[in-house]
Amino acid sequence: MRIGVYVDGFNLYYGARKTCGRSAPGWRWLDLRSMTMELIAQYSNWAQPTELRVVYCSARIRGSADQSGQHDQDTYLRALTQSKAANVVEMGSYVVRTATAPLATAGPRGKPVLTHPAWPLMVQGSDGEPQASAVFMASVARREEKGSDVNVASHLLIDVLDGRVDRAIVVSNDSDLSLPLREARKRVPVGTVNPTAGYTAGLLKGARDDGVGNHWWHQIQRGTFEANQLPISVGHLRRPQGW
Repeated sequence: MRIGVYVDGFNLYYGARKTCGRSAPGWRWLDLRSMTMELIAQYSNWAQPTELRVVYCSARIRGSADQSGQHDQDTYLRALTQSKAANVVEMGSYVVRTATAPLATAGPRGKPVLTHPAWPLMVQGSDGEPQASAVFMASVARREEKGSDVNVASHLLIDVLDGRVDRAIVVSNDSDLSLPLREARKRVPVGTVNPTAGYTAGLLKGARDDGVGNHWWHQIQRGTFEANQLPISVGHLRRPQGW
């Protein structure tokens, strides 16, 4: 049985960081192949694969903004290839731009709650009266990864439609993938793996018997990240300090 695995690298990274702790060691040097084999064995009723094709989609960090992070990421990407933990490393782009948006705080389930003036800091209108319903606007530098979700969807659908895989696993909690996942489920059984600490996106949910059936869903826990790490040394590459 041939299984394709399609990983949204940034969704996985930030999800693992939230679950395991940003400064905690022991989760970044992740062995994607080993992790996938564990998930298949424990959370699906599929047979073990005769062929496992792992596609890792990410984007390169800009060295001008984070030189150390760029070096560590480059080491990991090369380790994935050399260890054969990933068959394909597909890179999108990373952009830095200025964005303007209303000032807000996180509300229930992380949804934004707009910040309005309140004493001791108030906005005064041209008539001299307090404007408690005003909205504060903020201009911020924003770093944004582009392309990973599109690359995940593209590789998934190409492999499914070309008949290269008999099963598929998507590692992401990005609701933008809802359409390609629905189409894939019509043709092959699909495992949908949420790597984040939050609820699985509603648009990624479905029923076990949708389409061809035999689908499954799982949310990765901290122990899975920590138990599936690459060897400290992969060829001449070594796990970055603090990882």
